[in-house]
Amino acid sequence: MSDRENTSARGADGRPVRIGLPRALLYHRYGVLWETFFDELGYSVVVSPATNKKILDQGADLAIDEACLSAKIFLGHVNWLIGRCDYIFVPRISNYGRRRNFCTRFEAEYDLVCNVFRDSGQEFLGIDIDILNKKKEDDAYIGLGQELGFSKKEATRAYRRARKADAAAWSDELRYAKGQYQEEGIKILVAAHSYVSQDKYFGEPIFDYLESMGVTAIRADVTDRHKAINRSGKLSPTLKWEMSREIVGSIEMNRSKVDGIILTSVYPCGPDSMVNEMITRRVKDTPILNLVLDAQTGTAGLETRLESFIDILKLKKEAEAGE
Repeated sequence: MSDRENTSARGADGRPVRIGLPRALLYHRYGVLWETFFDELGYSVVVSPATNKKILDQGADLAIDEACLSAKIFLGHVNWLIGRCDYIFVPRISNYGRRRNFCTRFEAEYDLVCNVFRDSGQEFLGIDIDILNKKKEDDAYIGLGQELGFSKKEATRAYRRARKADAAAWSDELRYAKGQYQEEGIKILVAAHSYVSQDKYFGEPIFDYLESMGVTAIRADVTDRHKAINRSGKLSPTLKWEMSREIVGSIEMNRSKVDGIILTSVYPCGPDSMVNEMITRRVKDTPILNLVLDAQTGTAGLETRLESFIDILKLKKEAEAGE
């Protein structure tokens, strides 16, 4: 919590102003950063609950049919927060430099929610990160703090503490993943964006089922991001999306340490449809299962495909051990 109470973080009635964070999309990448930043400024942070069928259905009703499943889930989480907080934080992130682009959905998020919920009376907070147009991350957060009524010194301190907390949490995740690669038995690299792999309704059941089968499931997105981006060029020197490059680089660095790879995406993700096709064509030395999740995906069919894949890996491992 901040060292002193700041009236800028309190409403007219004296209670802390509530900042809502949708538990979807980039929350799974920057959640610690966001929560710590607003907490340090003295705000009360409200995070929407884990995805469930009601949140999904409500998001699907608000989205166009062509929107990807993750975007529909995001709108469902925003909808849950409407009326439960004073502001909802929706950042716009375009890129972190050349060939470090984010999907266009992250560029359009703020405008999208402001339009979809224009009659709700809800207020939204945003930042704009676009390195190619000289809009840096630190300036975005510090500028937001100043817009909210804090001094530059207070906003800078909150951002630095948030960055420190984020780095510590990420270090813990990397340490855990490193240990997973040392496990005995079948190991699988699950290549999915964090907002897919960590989603309670769609992604986590995959990990739960693999674990129930005695398989070590390792998230490909938990990797040294700088090294992964550099190594991604071995599989594709022209790939432009930041998070896709991290996953591709992680596959390139770690595929010799695992028995198989599961490419997991949601329908109809444009970048993943191209990137996953490229991976299946260029990674020939490791068995790959391609899973595309949609709102109609049933767990029975999913479990059957996972079980069949694991059986194939076990037979392959046994054959190699007998040679």
